[in-house]
Amino acid sequence: MHTTLTPGEVVLVGGGPGDPGLITVAGLRALQQADVILHDRLGPVSCLDELQQNPDVINVGKIPRGAFTPQERINEILIEKAREGLRVVRLKGGDSFVFGRGGEEWEACAAAGIPVRVIPGVTSAVSVPALAGVPLTHRSLVQGFTVVSGHVPPEDPRSTVDWSALAHTNTTLVLLMAVKYLPQITARLLDSGLARDTPAMVVSEGSLPGQCTVFSTLAQVADDALAQTIAPPAIVVIGAVASLALQG
Repeated sequence: MHTTLTPGEVVLVGGGPGDPGLITVAGLRALQQADVILHDRLGPVSCLDELQQNPDVINVGKIPRGAFTPQERINEILIEKAREGLRVVRLKGGDSFVFGRGGEEWEACAAAGIPVRVIPGVTSAVSVPALAGVPLTHRSLVQGFTVVSGHVPPEDPRSTVDWSALAHTNTTLVLLMAVKYLPQITARLLDSGLARDTPAMVVSEGSLPGQCTVFSTLAQVADDALAQTIAPPAIVVIGAVASLALQG
């Protein structure tokens, strides 16, 4: 992969789930060359403290129900900085193209004539369950997994997820941004025929020192997560593999 940054270019870097050791080599090299870095609240932000070239660092993170930078403004900043002839890196948690709005930023830059490159990251959807000892696929148990967003409840008009269909896919279900509406989501899955004793788990602060894992069942996981005061960022896994909890 070509890893030399070009002035006037925007590079979308997926930083992984949060542990600075899980950013890719190419992603770290991009940070080391950047003149300006726009970063989110999540991801390996601590990597920025170790950079030697002292780039301009701009926090454009979105805090749930708190301060945030509108996506339109983020797009504008990327374009403005690139037009100044700077080497611009957009650092995100996980992978830029998995619920990271990387596609929106690419489109905005391309429409403005700004060249864009992508350095993929380790998505939390796969890495966080693995760090908790849970494989999303396992021979004889499941032959696939489905990753969906739970940022709105099933009955919300903005939801495009067919939760009833998901209950019958016989795949591992991986839910991102689902903690707030986990009671409604699990209720819909139960109503759609998914068994009450289906294994389920929630992992918060995945890859970070405060990582916490709650193992439960579909019928109980929302209550158990509440009892453990689980808060975002968190990953929910529903399916037979959630009962494995492999240990070294």
